[in-house]
Amino acid sequence: MNRLFFQPHQAGLSKVKAAEHTLRSINPDVQFEVHNYNITTVDNFQHFMDRISNGGLEDGKPVDLVLSCVDNFEARMAINAACNELGQIWMESGVSENAVSGHIQLIIPGESACFACAPPLVVAANIDEKTLKREGVCAASLPTTMGVVAGLLVQNVLKYLLNFGSVSFYLGYNAMQDFFPTMTMKPNPQCDDRNCRKQQEEYKKKAAARPKEDIFVEEEEEIIHEENDWGIELVSEVSEEEMKAASGSALDLPEGIMPAYTIPDKEEKSIDEAPVTESEESLEELMAKMKSL
Repeated sequence: MNRLFFQPHQAGLSKVKAAEHTLRSINPDVQFEVHNYNITTVDNFQHFMDRISNGGLEDGKPVDLVLSCVDNFEARMAINAACNELGQIWMESGVSENAVSGHIQLIIPGESACFACAPPLVVAANIDEKTLKREGVCAASLPTTMGVVAGLLVQNVLKYLLNFGSVSFYLGYNAMQDFFPTMTMKPNPQCDDRNCRKQQEEYKKKAAARPKEDIFVEEEEEIIHEENDWGIELVSEVSEEEMKAASGSALDLPEGIMPAYTIPDKEEKSIDEAPVTESEESLEELMAKMKSL
C-alpha cells in the first residue's frame, strides 16, 4: 500500500489509518472500519472472524466478500483458515518479490481450491518465511505491477458483486512478457485444512441435491418419402436449359471451394442504332404532333 497511496504527510500513521484517510478523501460516502492488529494471533484472529460474520452493511449480517491484500504467507493462511471455517467467499492477491509478476484468485470454500490446497513451496515445506529475508534487504518495488494487479482484483470484484462478465478463478500477470495465464483449480481432497475438507463434503451434498437440468434434444422431423397414395410430385418450373443458362461461366477455384451463387452470362445482342439528328422544331410543336397521332 505504501507504493500506491501512502503519502509523505502521513508519515507516522499505520498503513490502515493512512489508507482510511486517503480513501475517505476520495469518497466520503464510503463506510470504513479500521483495525490495526496482527490477525495471526489467537485473540485478534477471533475478532477478525467476528467481523467477517457480523461486519456487513446490515448489523449482524456477514460481509459479502473478503479481499486479501497482505504481504506475507502467514497472514494469507490466517485469512484462508477463517474463510474456510465460516464458508466465506474471498479473493486473494499478491505480487512476487521480484515485482514483475502477480496474481489474483477467487476462492469459494468447497468448490474451488483454497490457499492451503495448493500452497506455495515456502508454505508446503513448512519453512519459516522470516528466515528467507536477509537483514537490510527488502522485496523489490514496482508500483506499476502492483497497480495492474490491484486493477485486476477490483475488476474481478465488480464482476462478481454486480454479476456481469466472466469472473476469473485464477488470473496471473507476467510483466516481463505481458502474459496473463488463467485457470480454474479444483479443491484438494487431501487438503491440510480440515475445514476445507468439510466444505468440500458440504458442496458435494448441495451439488447432488440440485435438480438435474433437462437436456433438450431436438426431435428429427419424419421424412416424407416420394411414394404416396395420390402420386403427388414436386416438379421444378425451371427447365434444364434455363438452369444451364443461369449457371454462368465456371470459375477456376481450388478443390473444395464453390461459389455461393453464379452470375448469368450476358447475352451479346447487336442493336442497330439509328443516328439521332437535330431538329429545329420547338418542344411545343413536337408535343402537338404527338397529340395528333
